[in-house]
Amino acid sequence: MPARDLALLTEAAREAGRIALRYWRRDPKVWDKGGEHGPVSEADLAVNDMLKLVLQSARPDYGWLSEETPDDPARLECESVFIIDPIDGTRAFIAGEETFSHSLAVARQGRVTAAVVFLPALDRIYTASESAPALRDGQPMAASRRDRLEGADILTTKANMAPEKWPGGVPEIFRHFRASLAWRLCLAAEGRFDGMLTLRPAWEWDIAAGSLIAERAGAVVTDARGAALRFNTASARADGVLALPPALHAEALRRLGAGPAAGR
Repeated sequence: MPARDLALLTEAAREAGRIALRYWRRDPKVWDKGGEHGPVSEADLAVNDMLKLVLQSARPDYGWLSEETPDDPARLECESVFIIDPIDGTRAFIAGEETFSHSLAVARQGRVTAAVVFLPALDRIYTASESAPALRDGQPMAASRRDRLEGADILTTKANMAPEKWPGGVPEIFRHFRASLAWRLCLAAEGRFDGMLTLRPAWEWDIAAGSLIAERAGAVVTDARGAALRFNTASARADGVLALPPALHAEALRRLGAGPAAGR
């Protein structure tokens, strides 16, 4: 079933890209969702409507969790659920940048089993399933094998490196940023950077697809406390995300006060 789900997600992601590019750099209508939710464009809504129709028509027994659909608690009773971000990096999309993505995943009993992240403006697609390797444009990829956190190239924000967040000492890393959280996970998966981390609560639709892709590429992927990520939860949020090579992951947890040596 993961292989069939992956094929379905891949086809749907490419159609999402075709829709998004009709609006991209053409001054789409934009609204502010208020609070910390940020902007939404007419492209987000058009992509969401298409994905919901196509995916749920193909799998009517799957639940649905999407950034642009009012949450229905009925999803919590479903064994499998689609977890979708129609456009991840909406601000980048509105600004006419190339770094927005479509993030599509299927989670079964709390674990992601099939995942696609597609960047249509770059024509770049990342895929993985629980039974298939992580691929970029059909080619295998592997996460970094770096064994020291100091000097590592890490995708994260300045706020995540605040001293109060690192009781074990702030690591001296080279910090980088990309607008799409899903793409950051994929960049960690392909080893272009040594990893990514966010210590803020992360919405499931931002991280579901990318987390499996990074894991299948060899990164250790957990929440910021070192616990396994679980999906289709009531809050639809994770307590941060770390996607790092094994040695870097262990060192990050220790410095965050969450590793096995934190209490020593």
